[in-house]
Amino acid sequence: MKKIALHWQILIAIALAGVAGFLVNYFGKGDPTAPAFLGVSFLTAFDYIGEMFLNALKMIIVPLITSSIIVGMAGIGSSGNLGALGGRTLAFYAVTTTAAILVGLLLINAVGPGYADGQPVGESLALDTPAGDIAARVEGKGAGDVAEIFLRMVPPNVVMAAAEGQMLGIIFFALLFGFFMTKLDHELAEPMFKFWDGVFHVMMRMTEWIMKFAPIGVFGLVAAVVAESGFEAGKPLAIFALTVLAALAVHTFVTLPVLMRAIGRVNPWKMYPAMAPAMLTAFSTASSSAALPVTMDCVEKNVGVSNKISSFVLPLGATVNMNGTALYECAAALFLAQAYGLDLTFGVQFSIVVIALMTSIGVAGVPSASLVAIAIILGAIGLPAEAIGVLMVFDRILDMVRTSVNIFGDACCAVIVARLQGEETNIALGS
Repeated sequence: MKKIALHWQILIAIALAGVAGFLVNYFGKGDPTAPAFLGVSFLTAFDYIGEMFLNALKMIIVPLITSSIIVGMAGIGSSGNLGALGGRTLAFYAVTTTAAILVGLLLINAVGPGYADGQPVGESLALDTPAGDIAARVEGKGAGDVAEIFLRMVPPNVVMAAAEGQMLGIIFFALLFGFFMTKLDHELAEPMFKFWDGVFHVMMRMTEWIMKFAPIGVFGLVAAVVAESGFEAGKPLAIFALTVLAALAVHTFVTLPVLMRAIGRVNPWKMYPAMAPAMLTAFSTASSSAALPVTMDCVEKNVGVSNKISSFVLPLGATVNMNGTALYECAAALFLAQAYGLDLTFGVQFSIVVIALMTSIGVAGVPSASLVAIAIILGAIGLPAEAIGVLMVFDRILDMVRTSVNIFGDACCAVIVARLQGEETNIALGS
């Protein structure tokens, strides 16, 4: 019997969770804790399953992000490509990812999906942490907190920072560690690289294993929300999903084409049919890593970029260039903050932008791995990670779309870098 693909398992789990949550809500007649089996309420069981899945995601955050960034930085330096090619690649990735985050920030602020009739939708989403507690955590994070961001990047005790989940410091430490590994003599650097590369691959395997239980975890998270609020949560979540899709469309069809034409001097509209196979592969698998071979094939054969450029730019991009993921991380954090009724200051929003940019570097190229990064951002701005549960309803389809945006951003970078390096391509203006 053919195994059902993970994305179909998750979609089936969401449908079943909707039915189970509705039945608990209906028979509870306003008290979702009333329906029970053997003395245990169904709502408690749903919460338990969902919390177990979230705990598993939190468990892998520190080693996954640390090893991913160290290996990525060491790989860049050891390849000897930190000259013009590496500098242009990293600069382009930083610019496009920042642009994507800002697009998400602007649209979420403009649409305000976390509000309904001027009121926060937290209650209808069953976000049960008191708003007063949340406000106390965020209080004081104003414009002065911008300077604090850079102070938190240099933790006095990196082990304590890891234990307390202060990921900004961990990310900065990992960047420095990976960079200075390349400065060691070969006999010292090689075993260090092999060690961290081994840790990274182990963490990738663990992430993939945990994601096999995603349908069960998603069932518990979604069923708990529906059991407590019925289907009232559907409308604000649908508006949020549509807002994210609109932001991803703006980045894909406006931001990236402008950069390709202005900097790369290429016809951006020829990129879409050329990259269609890779984008469809990314959409169906929701994995940048799985789509990488197809992406390289499309960029080299359809677009005309040399293997010298594509073999450096694209594998690096699959690790550090997550335009769609960074946009979604920022949008999700802002949406949840709105749902809790928080008035986010410039300082807090700046924090979200910086952390989304930095965490997107270490997101594993597997389905729904961005949930790990969202948990980091929520913790950094004082929101409970458990709020991620409400995002799971539409997460799968959004994950598929943002992964397609991720690999399209990688391809655009490869084209622009190739043009800046003096190469001709099949889509150059006048070709």
